[in-house]
Amino acid sequence: MFILFLPENPMIWILVVGVIFLLFGGSKLPQLAKALGQSKRSFKEGLDESEGKGQEQQKKPVEIPPETKSSLESIDDEALFAEAHRRARLQGSENKE
Repeated sequence: MFILFLPENPMIWILVVGVIFLLFGGSKLPQLAKALGQSKRSFKEGLDESEGKGQEQQKKPVEIPPETKSSLESIDDEALFAEAHRRARLQGSENKE
């Protein structure tokens, strides 16, 4: 009984296609396929756009003035991490607005 529902079994795919054909009919299937293709394309475009924005943000170098470099050396790592975390939260809240 459970052998019928294994993903490797081609019979399940035939049943799925048959049910879809019965539900939507022959005239609606091309429209359904077109809608699925458009959805897939817009999803990929959204992914590419978000990756592009992420790469743009990574490319911006952060310049630290020389007077700040010497003062940063005197601060411990935990304080620097806490400040970076605070600034990231502030920047995240500004982007949401």
